[in-house]
Amino acid sequence: MSDWFVYILKCNDNSLYTGVTTNLSRRLQEHNSADSTTRYTRGRQPVVLVYKESATSRSDACRREAEIKRLTKAGKSKLVS
Repeated sequence: MSDWFVYILKCNDNSLYTGVTTNLSRRLQEHNSADSTTRYTRGRQPVVLVYKESATSRSDACRREAEIKRLTKAGKSKLVS
């Protein structure tokens, strides 16, 4: 079973983006690529990884991602710091 990660990126416009992946370095490179498939981060590059936590399954990672996405920006900022 692979490890999954929930991550938060800080975008160039100071907004925060939350996602899940099994490979953080690859995903960060994808987010910062000119050919980024993520519409949100494509126009807000460069992005920086500011938070990560591991999960044991995709289901757990997606559940935690949804919890984080429901937080206010202040709540996310508190989590990041």
